[in-house]
Amino acid sequence: MRNILVISLLTLITFSWTFYLFHQPFNIYIILLVLATRLLASRFIFKDYSISWAKISPKTLLIKSVVYGTAFLVSLPFLYTIIPLSFLVSELFFYLFLINFFMYSYFFFIHRSQIEKTQKVVIYGAGKAGIQVNEEFKDSIYSVKYFIDDDPKLNHKSIDNILIISKTEIKEKLLNNPCDLLVIAMPSADQKRIQQIYENLNGYFKEIQILPSIDEILRNREFTPQLKNISLEDLLARHPKDLDKDKISEFIKNKTILVTGAGGSIGSEIVRQCVKFQASKILLLDHSEYNLYQIEQEVGGANIIPIMQSVVNKSDIERTFHQYQPDIVIHAAAYKHVPLVEANISEAIQNNIIGTKNVIDSAIKYNVEKVVLISTDKAVRPTNVMGTTKRICELYAQNVNTNNTDIVAVRFGNVLGSSGSVIPKFKSQIEKGENITVTHPDITRYFMLIHEACELVLQAGAIATGGEIFILDMGEPIKIVDLAKKMIELSDKKDIQIQFCGLRPGEKLYEELLINDSDATTNYDSITVAKPTSYDIDKLNKDIINLIKSKDKLKALKQIVPEFNHQLN
Repeated sequence: MRNILVISLLTLITFSWTFYLFHQPFNIYIILLVLATRLLASRFIFKDYSISWAKISPKTLLIKSVVYGTAFLVSLPFLYTIIPLSFLVSELFFYLFLINFFMYSYFFFIHRSQIEKTQKVVIYGAGKAGIQVNEEFKDSIYSVKYFIDDDPKLNHKSIDNILIISKTEIKEKLLNNPCDLLVIAMPSADQKRIQQIYENLNGYFKEIQILPSIDEILRNREFTPQLKNISLEDLLARHPKDLDKDKISEFIKNKTILVTGAGGSIGSEIVRQCVKFQASKILLLDHSEYNLYQIEQEVGGANIIPIMQSVVNKSDIERTFHQYQPDIVIHAAAYKHVPLVEANISEAIQNNIIGTKNVIDSAIKYNVEKVVLISTDKAVRPTNVMGTTKRICELYAQNVNTNNTDIVAVRFGNVLGSSGSVIPKFKSQIEKGENITVTHPDITRYFMLIHEACELVLQAGAIATGGEIFILDMGEPIKIVDLAKKMIELSDKKDIQIQFCGLRPGEKLYEELLINDSDATTNYDSITVAKPTSYDIDKLNKDIINLIKSKDKLKALKQIVPEFNHQLN
């Protein structure tokens, strides 16, 4: 109703004024004809009668109704015998001026802030994301003082009277007076760029928040609710540029996928990815009732089948393969915690080696299309039992007679936030106000986000032809002590210290991803292939039997993996 009154009133005003300017006699019939056309266009063509004026803008359909309504009238030749074309055009422009004036006035009146602006904000990124964040901050406690942008062409220009400056200038302005909040509004920026911004400007702001990556941002939603405090994951995220989602979809879609260790950190993320890429059926196999329940509750549906089994029990595993006939197997089940494996060597050999052997043998027997074995950088020149068991799994995967089944291994380093990793441990220590314990000042590790690693695992599986050991690009290794310092910095608990407690059994200072440099490239920079290692499969089977029976497990492990150099520390 409000829109009808506005169109009617403005049409009356603009026509009255235009009649006066053109010295034309006042003609109520022309006004009624124009008004009827505009109202009909508003009501039946553009349906803008229900527009909320609180959301109105100069681009609203209200203007379209007027413009198109006038265009319709211009197409009627008989009008020109009464009034000239210039009359209609003049009236239209006067109308557009008035309606813009009223729209802006109303918008300003509705949105004039009654909230005290208590938080000073700087937005890093003067692109579309930064502009939208600025718009959304207008009706809030946040007052945007500056934009920062790396493009020198934008420096000293402005957006809504907010100056765009360089990061050097913002440092000078905030040297003795830190600002409340820095918002990094650059959803397409990579991890290296985010880290540079953080390290450059961290001391000048009380808090730093960031928009999610462009893939994570939900379309057609406001940005500010998606802002989050900058985290360790944001500073270390790899965001591989050559992720081929079409290839992964082709690999997973409409397939029956069996995921072993489905309740673990890697396994559960593989399950989520399989849901995302529309597998027809997903078999969740795990021996932990709690872990299996958690992931089943999260993704549960008609195509989700939880199976509580241990990979060590061959008859149970074979029954599962026989019953469900999976197309693809992602084998993530393993004991991975280095010190715990050192304390439970026999159990680790059973679970990691025999469990993997059972899965691979069953897959071959039941003609599974592909098996993807999750391996680790600790399998390279291993110094601990966990890494050595995974290396034996790699050897078995490469040398077993596979018939029509493609079997591959994917090797990568630590994943951020996985159970047993240093990140949750450090977080727990910080929350309790305890000092962070690091084993050695020089210890380094490779890190990758769980979802990034799992996406690349599936991509490697998609391009595999059998027998490969794929290696994921983990970037540069990170010093654990630097990781600890960043976490303390992000927590804002300056009183927490770092204590060195010494290397644990089986632990080495640095990890490797290759035994030698003779790796081969693939079509993707993020994935390379290690040189294959030949091992007579009959001998390997005998050596594994020997290992199970042997009283000296470490000696038997070294017979299979000569490069195993056990570190007792």
